[in-house]
Amino acid sequence: MAEKLSPQAVAEALKRLNGWVPVPGRDAVQKTFQFKNFSQAWAFMSRAALLAEKMNHHPEWFNVYSRVDVTLTTHDAGGVTESDLKMAEKMDAFAGQS
Repeated sequence: MAEKLSPQAVAEALKRLNGWVPVPGRDAVQKTFQFKNFSQAWAFMSRAALLAEKMNHHPEWFNVYSRVDVTLTTHDAGGVTESDLKMAEKMDAFAGQS
């Protein structure tokens, strides 16, 4: 099982991630991705879904047209782990925001 990161480790990691922020009241991080249209948002979600299956680590997300809201946390660990940070980095790259 993945090990939950300390609040300090998460804060340090967020400094190097583009636009990810802590979720108030939860041990999780979130980001809103904005695309030009639904097709681009769907393509991003498809790539992220394949990554999630490969990592066996699945995001919480919500999509409306060109916007995708993503929340990352590792439920089994009770908070943010290295898996969440790796997924955030990959998602940024998929969106061209790394």
